[in-house]
Amino acid sequence: MQRIGRRDIVATILIALLAGAIFTLPPLRTLQGLSLDILTALRGKVIGDRRDPVTSPVVVVAIDGETYDTPPFRGSPTQTWTREIGRVLGSISEGGAKVIGFDVIFKNSIEQSEIPFGDGPLGARMRGFDRDYLLALRQISDTGKLVLGEILSNDHPEPPYRAQQLAVRNNVRALNVYTDADDVIRRMPLTFPIDGRPVPAMAVELAARALGTKFEIAPSGAGELARYAIPGVVPNTLTLNFRGRSRDVPTFSLADLRACVEKGDRDFFRRAFDGKIVLLGTVLNFEDRKLTSMRLSGAYDGTPAPRCALPAPASTSPKARSEIAGVFVHATAVRNLIEQDAVTELGFAARAVLTIALAAIIACAACMLAPVGAVTAWLAVVAVYTAFAVGAFAHALALPVAEPALASLAALAMMIGYRFVLADRDERFLRKSFAYYLAPEVIDAMVTSGKMPALGGEMRNVTMFFSDLSGFSSIAETITPVELVTLMNEYLSAMTDIIESHGGYVDKYIGDSIVAMFGAPADDPAHAVNAVRAALKCHGKLAELNAGNPAFAGHGLSHRIGLNSGEAVVGNIGSRRRFNYTVMSDTVNVASRLEGANKYYGTAIMASETTMAQTGDTFAWRELDAIRVQGRGEAIRVFEPLAEKGAETPAQAKISTAYAEGLACWRAREFAKAAVAFDGVAMIDPASARFAKRAKVLTETPPPPDWTPVNTLEGK
Repeated sequence: MQRIGRRDIVATILIALLAGAIFTLPPLRTLQGLSLDILTALRGKVIGDRRDPVTSPVVVVAIDGETYDTPPFRGSPTQTWTREIGRVLGSISEGGAKVIGFDVIFKNSIEQSEIPFGDGPLGARMRGFDRDYLLALRQISDTGKLVLGEILSNDHPEPPYRAQQLAVRNNVRALNVYTDADDVIRRMPLTFPIDGRPVPAMAVELAARALGTKFEIAPSGAGELARYAIPGVVPNTLTLNFRGRSRDVPTFSLADLRACVEKGDRDFFRRAFDGKIVLLGTVLNFEDRKLTSMRLSGAYDGTPAPRCALPAPASTSPKARSEIAGVFVHATAVRNLIEQDAVTELGFAARAVLTIALAAIIACAACMLAPVGAVTAWLAVVAVYTAFAVGAFAHALALPVAEPALASLAALAMMIGYRFVLADRDERFLRKSFAYYLAPEVIDAMVTSGKMPALGGEMRNVTMFFSDLSGFSSIAETITPVELVTLMNEYLSAMTDIIESHGGYVDKYIGDSIVAMFGAPADDPAHAVNAVRAALKCHGKLAELNAGNPAFAGHGLSHRIGLNSGEAVVGNIGSRRRFNYTVMSDTVNVASRLEGANKYYGTAIMASETTMAQTGDTFAWRELDAIRVQGRGEAIRVFEPLAEKGAETPAQAKISTAYAEGLACWRAREFAKAAVAFDGVAMIDPASARFAKRAKVLTETPPPPDWTPVNTLEGK
């Protein structure tokens, strides 16, 4: 994890502020509406929004395709439908409807139209045709149950026919909707200024009449209805809550209701409309379609209500569409007001704070984590926040979603760019500069702490690895310097790769010698096992290089490896101006001596008893001897690793058995028997051949009584 400095903190704050400003200021204000669309869709998918249409306080009477295809409406101009509509409205009113609103405007009357009759127009005016319709409007309006709709416009206003206005005593309200900059309807106006005073919109008027109250404007400027403070981040609007996506609104076909009137089924009208708010409007596939917050989730043109007289059409199941009939927008607004369930949106300041907060969190994560980790953190934070926002939206509180998600993504990109260009430049330089001299763990510690290495060390249990090429000086005399450098680079590279792949750290190169440690700088509980395994791999790799690498051809290189485990001081050791990460202790010296001791036994790898003990039963070993190395008075039992446990060859097993028998006889002063045992494998094992020679000497010249089976080595 990256360490954060003061400069990084300042960069995080600035990036969060910039990202937040970009996605909350007016140029991208449409993201606020997009958040509503996303929340509406997610709420429907995650929580579900199906509500029983029976409980809906609002119902729709639809002038639908069935109406156009059913007599007496089929083939007739809509102006001639008024008589039948009046009869249906009368039955709805008698059925107990609280209020009826028109989302359809009859701008003209058949009484002022020329009607084609027979083979040509007669030019006759249909005077008195609308009389029954106008009487029905007057009768229902006088009870306070009827409101006609109109479209307000400076250029092309659409009021109902003048006679209709007079019939309802000017109970006419605006049907205009509020359209966002992206042409999506998410809000509904509350009032419109008419003759210098605010007049409630259609939906507000219908809700007020149903509740038996009046719409008021509080001193704060907010609209109130039945003590419900209508929330709205845009002044004089209500944010629509499409909780049921309109499929919870029962929808009756005008054609079926007209047939029901003919049938005389008053009970049906009582069951269907008693206590309901009724909206009359067109529900067609080509007329008055509105794009709303349901555009991502899919909207419905209501749900088919129970039928009265006509058989149901072949296909009556509602289908989700991106657009809905405009009458359902008004139905949603009315229901929001009745149920006090309009969406509460956050103001600009609150949205900006949330957006900047999420951007700051992600910028901070991007500053501390690698790019992949930062992207994962962004996905997790956005997912958790979105889930919380969906939960809040289930309670009609709309938190911003698009703005924080995009702002935090922008902050992520900017912070990664900042780190690449500025913050990580020093780290990359440090890693590149020291990668060839220091262990990766040491560099990581420097980067994490933000400090350069200093003098000091600590006690660690480590396994030391010393290797040296046999007879290298004589080989160096026979080849050119260029060939020598090529040979050494190939050898040291191959050996170093094996050591580091097993968790070892190469401390230094001394000519053709390699000094490495296992268990530091990185802590490794299995350092002894990894060191022995690396030694066996190195020995096998040298055989491969001798056989297949052109640089080694004809030289037959061999090496000696010494291993010893124990406590050692590891750390930055040297002068105050120049030091090295290295290791110091008697453990190091013994490992160095064991490397040299291989020459006395003709072996390639020699390990101390402590190393052998720390590997458990991982390897097959043979004990070589007890030796006393130069500069150390205490004897050391030394061992040779043969292979992984169970992987030794038959020849190795034979040599190991014979050698163990000979060593036991040697230590029992039975030198003649020891010589015989060693001689049995002397032809294939240099260590046995040398021990056999020593045993024969002592057979001819027995040692003094105080003799101990310890071989004191004279050289390093």
